[in-house]
Amino acid sequence: MTNSKVDAYLEKAAPFARPVLERLREAAHAACPDVEETIKWGVPHYEHKGVLFGTAAFKQHTRCVIWKSSLIKKELGATDQKALAQLFKMTTEADLPNRATLIRIMKTAVRLNDEGVKVVKPKAAAKAPVVVPSFLKTALAKAPKAKAAFDEFSPSHKREYVDWLTEAKTDETRTRRLATALEQMAAGKSRHWKYQR
Repeated sequence: MTNSKVDAYLEKAAPFARPVLERLREAAHAACPDVEETIKWGVPHYEHKGVLFGTAAFKQHTRCVIWKSSLIKKELGATDQKALAQLFKMTTEADLPNRATLIRIMKTAVRLNDEGVKVVKPKAAAKAPVVVPSFLKTALAKAPKAKAAFDEFSPSHKREYVDWLTEAKTDETRTRRLATALEQMAAGKSRHWKYQR
């Protein structure tokens, strides 16, 4: 079933992008007759038991992002893997893989969603403990309110201050930043307190 919001998006797309987006849409319906069309993040997405792929038109290219491409790639032959990579940036309709290949890629995505297969994201590597430079330790020892707040900060908030101070290119900049940091810390503020909600 088509979605009028996707129709509107395609109508507004640049002339070079429209045929690319329309062929991707057609292939989605051929691969999965009950595919659902929607708009997410302002661009067309195609879903079946979860997102299958999204498409977007830019000023000079179009893009199709297959949601589980890392898993799909493992199941495809070399030719289809190349076709999958082509989808990331297309400037003309000629850049699209042929219809049979597109449908094969999309049917693989549908099957993975039918089977409930999830992409396993690797765990982020543990960050090294925050190393507080001696000049900051000395300054904090002279400013008990700032030290108490700093000691209560999460490692990420401590790291933000340490990085900001140690990245100063001159002693003058570091001294100025240190004064600001101590003032903010004494008020219980993290380095980026202005942006916190």
